[in-house]
Amino acid sequence: MRVTKSITKHRKHKKILKKVRGMQHARTRSYRLAKQAVNRSLEYSYRDRRNRKRDFRQLWITRVSNACRENGQKYSSFIFFLKQNNIELDRKILSDIAVTDPVAFSTLTEKIKA
Repeated sequence: MRVTKSITKHRKHKKILKKVRGMQHARTRSYRLAKQAVNRSLEYSYRDRRNRKRDFRQLWITRVSNACRENGQKYSSFIFFLKQNNIELDRKILSDIAVTDPVAFSTLTEKIKA
């Protein structure tokens, strides 16, 4: 007896078409285009999970650098003096301090200068 794949095929198509909801044009109707769109989006999400870490670190460095410039110091020397004084604050915390509490950041730069 011949076995048809209609039920499994329908489930597979339904699963893919559910993932492309919210996209535009024929991707939402055509299985072939939907499958391509899903594969591409999964590739992008895999890649960007790694890039997100890079982007946030870059943002933190930019924020700390701008706060250092406002207090008359270079970013590189600021980080160097932090390490010399055994102040173990990472860039994420430093950027948060720089944005939320500029007074505390300026006292930190004054402590490092001395």
